[in-house]
Amino acid sequence: MDSVEVITVLLLIATAVAMAVKWIKVPYSIALVIVGLLIGVFQIIPRVEMTPELILLVCLPPLLFEASWNLNLDLLKQNWKPIAVLATIGVIISMSVTACILHYFAHVSLQYAFLFGAMIAATDPISVLAVFKKMGVSKRLTILLEGESLFNDGTAVVLFKLVLMVVLAGAVNSYSLLAFDFVKVIVGGILIGCLIGYLASNITKYFEDHLLEIMLTTIAAYGAFILAEQMHVSPVLSVVAAGIVIGNYGSYNHMSASTRLAVNSFWEYAAFIVESLVFLLIGLQVKWELLVENLPLIGIAIGAILLARLVVVYGLSPFLSTKQLPISYAWRHILFWGALRGSLSMALALSLPANLDMKEQIVILIFGVVLFTLLIPGLTIEPLINLLGLKKISPKVNEYQLLRAKLIAIKASLSALESLHHGNSISHHVYEKLKKQALEEQDKIKADIEDLHLANASIEHMQVYQASKQMLESRKDSLISLAKKEGVNQNLIADLIVEIDQQIDGLTYTANNADTQLDKTTNLEKSEDVV
Repeated sequence: MDSVEVITVLLLIATAVAMAVKWIKVPYSIALVIVGLLIGVFQIIPRVEMTPELILLVCLPPLLFEASWNLNLDLLKQNWKPIAVLATIGVIISMSVTACILHYFAHVSLQYAFLFGAMIAATDPISVLAVFKKMGVSKRLTILLEGESLFNDGTAVVLFKLVLMVVLAGAVNSYSLLAFDFVKVIVGGILIGCLIGYLASNITKYFEDHLLEIMLTTIAAYGAFILAEQMHVSPVLSVVAAGIVIGNYGSYNHMSASTRLAVNSFWEYAAFIVESLVFLLIGLQVKWELLVENLPLIGIAIGAILLARLVVVYGLSPFLSTKQLPISYAWRHILFWGALRGSLSMALALSLPANLDMKEQIVILIFGVVLFTLLIPGLTIEPLINLLGLKKISPKVNEYQLLRAKLIAIKASLSALESLHHGNSISHHVYEKLKKQALEEQDKIKADIEDLHLANASIEHMQVYQASKQMLESRKDSLISLAKKEGVNQNLIADLIVEIDQQIDGLTYTANNADTQLDKTTNLEKSEDVV
């Protein structure tokens, strides 16, 4: 099989897995790794070489851009201190603790131990975030884990390159120079990403073409990565910064609602394909016999990364938690257990020079740790969330969402019935009979929804927030359309758009209140159950 045939087969397998997980309650990414591992063990298809170029240049920008495009800037600004500390100081501590444990307990040389520590420091909680979304976990806890993951990817890559340089040189010339390079690479990457994001955002305002604007965001994502590489700064942080700027500034100021939806759908699809291939390839790369031979060493490495994460989360959290923005012990448990490892660590392992002494051993250690975090914490995070009482979607909210879905479906069926009637496909008698039945069902569902509103105030609160936001965004889109199509003074329109954006930002507090209200309601329901 040639490469195209293999990729086609992998996409077919990914599609089958995606359909299967609808019935088998296993996170999609974890299911892909398991299937990939089985394919590799039984050699069902030829082994695929996962080169660092494939992951870092082709695959990484879509994954990073899609995640940062959807990142809530307001929540990021509120929680920037804990995210920044965990993604910088936390990564350095994690690398150091992991290296020391591996050196003293597995007798790995200190240089190679630090190299492994840098490679495994980046978290990749894709499957955990999917569980968060399904269970309605707090938006702030989600942004802490997601924000840390996005930014610590950049920090870990910078540390990896610096440590690898030291390993290849055989000695450290200057620790102060290393520290300066570390800061320069991080700040430089963020600045380049912000610049490209700002330029791309302002170019989009001159066009109203969703295909062209999709192309511009694609150029911005890959351009930020390539330019940062050429400037010897962090390409990962450059893509993240570009995505945040375009997603929070360009998409809402210079894109219409339909264009924004099209761009979002494109990146969601691109990230889905890349994620599917990456996690399947992870399973295919594993050499089963080498895993078995190195199980004791892998066990020590797993213990090292768990202890390092424990030190980072429980050691830094007391300094990051405030009265206004607390980090509870339940949240700390999730931040500790939800820090999975994934594609970036493996790409770094495969990018090691072929003549490096311990390359094969380090690669198999990375594979073993990644597999452990995906299969053990990845599969047990949902029960842990339930145990800690962090699930926010109450039975009443689930019931409301189900009723709302039924209501939308009935409205669609009534519209279809109208079309049949106007097209003379059915008699007037049949039309009236079926319409009466559908309207009676619709009225009953509306009554049930009203009862839920009375029983659970959080549902009404959530509905008010969603409707208010949609109304404001519709106003904004109509003003943008007015300026583009009817030549109204753009300066006047710009002032009105800024005013609407401020009103939308003001709704963020309402959304947080809805979460709080839902917590209170859920606790009240638990108390009533006890009574």
